[in-house]
Amino acid sequence: MRKIDLIPAIDIIDGKCVRLSQGDYDSKKIYNENPLEVAKEFEAHGITRLHLVDLDGAKAGRIINYRVLEQIAGKSSLTIDFGGGLKTTDDLRIAFESGAQMVTGGSIAVKNPAEFEGWIQQYGSEKIILGADAKDNKIAVTGWLEETDQQLIPFIKDYVQKGIQKVICTDISKDGMLQGAAVELYKNILSELPGLYLVASGGVSNLADIESLAEAGIPAVIFGKAIYEGRIQLKELERFI
Repeated sequence: MRKIDLIPAIDIIDGKCVRLSQGDYDSKKIYNENPLEVAKEFEAHGITRLHLVDLDGAKAGRIINYRVLEQIAGKSSLTIDFGGGLKTTDDLRIAFESGAQMVTGGSIAVKNPAEFEGWIQQYGSEKIILGADAKDNKIAVTGWLEETDQQLIPFIKDYVQKGIQKVICTDISKDGMLQGAAVELYKNILSELPGLYLVASGGVSNLADIESLAEAGIPAVIFGKAIYEGRIQLKELERFI
């Protein structure tokens, strides 16, 4: 079994743990009123990483659910990367002060590259993750409500040249659909950028999907709905850890 870093996701709306399908806010399903409970359960099964997404923030264009971040960071030892609506250096400061070890910038990297490059220079590539969300190999932004003409791999390459080392790539067509991950897409990215810490995100429906990503040499995977829907048991993940 090849090693793969397991990064469960907690998506937040109104301070609650939810999931959407393909980024559609109308498809919201609440899984737990208390995200800290969910995080503690991950931790109890040996998980060390967490991807925390402020969906209210993604919509509003500024950080909103930082209290949830503060709570999870203060009461667990999980390494948290935080994203959703981070647009200004002030948002970043709040995220880091609230306990995030890393932040993910998606829309900002497309719409305000100068600001995002400033973050890379100020905080370093250990702390800044590029969020590259794609539909039909093109970048999508603003909680996926907008598609752009930017091609996915050239977009990532450009930021690698600017110092980015970690990328979370979500295939929007797969996200929340529980139909399997975009393994070929991730292989293509790594064939062009072999040293990249690429995090696969979207579509993981069962253990076999994680295994196929591991076999393909993908360094890390984010998953959420499969756990919340009971298709993956946390106990089963322990053999990857």
